[in-house]
Parts: sequence; C-alpha cells; structure tokens
Amino acid sequence: KMAFASHSHRDPSGTYTFSSRPRAVENRSKYSETTKRHYGNIMYDRRVVRGNTYAKHILPTTAQPDPAEIRRQQANRRRAIARKQAREQFRPNTPEALEGRKHTDVQTELYLEELSNIIATTDIECQTDPFLDRPATPLFIPAKSGKDVETQIEEGELFDFDIEVQPVLEVLVGKTIEQSLLEVMEEEELACLKAQQRAFEELRNNELAEVQRLQEMERRHNEEKERRIAQQREVLRKEKEIAEKIAARAYTQQYLAGLLPAVFTSLRRHGYFYNPVEKDIETNFFPWLMDEVNNRVERRYTAREILDTMIYDVTQKRLERFNEEETQPEKSDS
Repeated sequence: KMAFASHSHRDPSGTYTFSSRPRAVENRSKYSETTKRHYGNIMYDRRVVRGNTYAKHILPTTAQPDPAEIRRQQANRRRAIARKQAREQFRPNTPEALEGRKHTDVQTELYLEELSNIIATTDIECQTDPFLDRPATPLFIPAKSGKDVETQIEEGELFDFDIEVQPVLEVLVGKTIEQSLLEVMEEEELACLKAQQRAFEELRNNELAEVQRLQEMERRHNEEKERRIAQQREVLRKEKEIAEKIAARAYTQQYLAGLLPAVFTSLRRHGYFYNPVEKDIETNFFPWLMDEVNNRVERRYTAREILDTMIYDVTQKRLERFNEEETQPEKSDS
C-alpha cells in the first residue's frame, strides 16, 4: 500500500482550500463480497410484528435497550476484534530489507497513474452581455372575426312592462301571503308549545315538591328509627354494664371475704405488723447484748490464754530447775 499526504491551508483572503496527492485507482471486484448471514428464529425477533397491526406496540423514544441484546452485541464485537487481531498476527509480512537497502512503495495496479506534487490548473474566462430590462407586456386584444349585422326594434315589440310584470307581482304577493300565513301558524304553534311547556313545568314542579316531601318524610322516619335504635342500644349497653358491675361486686365480695384475713396473717407473719417494744428489743437491745456478751467472752478467753501461758512458762522453768538439781548430785559423786 502507498501513503499519500493531504494538505490543507487557509489563504490570506480567508478562503479554506484542501488538496491531496493523486493515487492509483484500486481494483474492485465486480460483485460484492458474500458475507455470512446469521439466521435466527423470527418468533423471538423484536422487529417482527405479531397480531393485529392496528394495536401495534410502539416503543417510546426514551425506552431502555434490552440488556441481553447489549451483552450479545458486546460479545460479538469482542469476538470480531479477536478474529481481526488473529488474522493480523498470522498474516505473512514483508521480510526486513537487507543492509544498505530500503523498501519503496511502488504501483502494482494494471493502469499506472503519474504522481506529482504539482496540481495542473488552467484559467478560463467568460463574459456575459449587459443586463437589459424586460419591456412591459402589451395588452392582449383578440383579433376581430365574423360579420357585423344590424336590426331595428321598435318600442313595445320585445317587452311590455305592464303585461310582463303581472306574473312577477302575482308570485311576489302569493309568496308574501304564504310566508305571512306560515309565520302566523308558527307563532300559534309556538304559543301552544309554550302553554304545554308551562303546564308540563307546573306538573313537574308539583311532582318534584311531592317527591321532596316524601323524601323528607322518609328521612325523618329513618332518623327517628336510627335514634330509637341508638337509644335502645344505649339502654342495653347500660344494662349490660350494670349486670357486669353487680357480678363483679359479688365476685369481689366473695373473693375478699377470705382474702383479708389471709393477707393480714401473711403480713403479720412477714413482720409488717409488729409490737414496737418487741421490735425495739429485737433491733436495739438484742444486738447490744450480744456485742457485750461477745466482748466479755473474748476478754475471758484472752485471760485464760494468758493464764495458760503463765502456767506453761512456770512449769517449764520448774522442769529446767529440777533437771539441773538432778544433774548436780551426779557431778558431785563423780
């Protein structure tokens, strides 16, 4: 392949121009390359309309794409990139040039094209005629055709007003009288309809008043019925409460009859009811007495220990003295 550079620059006048180097025309096949088509089940294709097309479901413009379709497209794109990279990796490349040589791009097409950096240009000029104003369009006058003929008509030969106006007057008068009669009949009919309407409205108003009276009476009866029912329910509720209170009072009296002695006995047994003198003796006198007794016993025990110690010391001393007295005669005899 050959690399061709393109140039773009801006003229001092501000016009943008673009130019590229010429290149050879690529050889293209007459027919398009056959690509492998992937066929699927049209029963699951979202582009196929099922059922009545009049009730076609139109997706909104802001509808989110199918995540499964997006994942499938991404997987296909990744596989295509991987195949392209594999083909490029296994494609035979041109070997490196030998030392002192270099590769040069050449045209291998059937028809060669001269390559040049200079673009061939030619100047062509054209001069138009001076602008001329269009003349005004003349008035169209058709050409005269036929022959001119004249005749003389005397007064009263073609039209007599007194005779010709009679049918017109008869029609006008007849239509006027007919229209007047229709208007009178229409007014009478409207008056009759208004009278019937007034009678119907009076009858309807009377019926509405009667209906309202009946509805009001029915409403009063219902309110009275509901009030009586509420009063009866309130009486039954009060009677039930009174019966429950009486039963609770009787049960409470029966339960408390043996509860009070048992409670007092239990409280007295646990020391809640006590004699002040006895309580004072138990809480104040007995502790003091026990402390004094303990002190006396401890002093007596201490005195006994001291006496025992003294007796033991005296006994030890007498024993030592006795042993010394026995050893002295033995020494004297020897």
